[in-house]
Amino acid sequence: MKKVVIAGGGVLGSQIAFQAAYCGFDVTIWLRSQGSIGRTQPKIDKLRQTYIDAIKLMDSPEGSANWCRGIADADSFNPAECLDKVEKAYSGLKLELDMAKAAAGADIIIESVAENVKDKIAFYEALAPLMPAETILCTNSSTLLPSTFAKYTGRPDKYLSLHFANAIWKNNTAEVMAQAQTSKEAFDAVIAFANDIRMVALPVNKEKNGYLLNSMLVPFLLSGLDLYVNGVSDPESIDKAWKYGTGAPRGPFEIFDVVGINTAYNIVLQYQKVPGLFSPLLRKMMMPYNFKGMIEVFKKMIEEGKLGKSAGQGFYKY
Repeated sequence: MKKVVIAGGGVLGSQIAFQAAYCGFDVTIWLRSQGSIGRTQPKIDKLRQTYIDAIKLMDSPEGSANWCRGIADADSFNPAECLDKVEKAYSGLKLELDMAKAAAGADIIIESVAENVKDKIAFYEALAPLMPAETILCTNSSTLLPSTFAKYTGRPDKYLSLHFANAIWKNNTAEVMAQAQTSKEAFDAVIAFANDIRMVALPVNKEKNGYLLNSMLVPFLLSGLDLYVNGVSDPESIDKAWKYGTGAPRGPFEIFDVVGINTAYNIVLQYQKVPGLFSPLLRKMMMPYNFKGMIEVFKKMIEEGKLGKSAGQGFYKY
């Protein structure tokens, strides 16, 4: 693979694009509108500085405690080479509004649009006739199954999920999940691509909403949110209870701010509507959860522009 296209320049879309470019791929981000460029370019600018700061920290006496596996291996780390790769990635990344131009010659397209079924179907139907026959298509969906969309892609044998954790330069995992029609060749190619962009490829052998990471993470986040919407405590105290009690780096509300409130809102909607997202035990545990209150909280935040860390304010100010 040489040419990589990321559809969507949100929190993870921009990260996937920058990481692939850092690893030497020809990368284009397809965006819906000029306004999307205005929102995406600052994310790319910030990622450039994030990588520079990370490399400098890795080259300091505290480096071993702050190692970023997506940037370099400890036994072959060359700070000057890594900084050069950052500048080449930054200057080489392309933003494109024309879907046909973006898709032309693409070896792999990774869809990272809003976590909304209708939006994703509309995207796939528009993209299907524009892709070269050999292009592999992946979704970075956090919760939705690839089998939901396979028939809209025009290439179900070359369609599967490729899901990343946030801060992929440090939390460098990539969950690769096929659907029933995905070919072994496409699956193996995506595993290889994930490794080529310095991810640890994690095969998911059975289709599962939430994959590996979010099957564990989302119930934790909803538990924290439920405490807040029911007036049990405030976000800061709930975060401290988790962080101080477990040693974790972030609490649920800090995580919501990092992933973005729009994404969090869509995930709550999805988990509320589809009971099968949970195991029978978790479903029984979560039935009393105040999903209505959660939705109201997120709607109000979105209306007020409190969209999370990237916007300067979510549950916290930045």
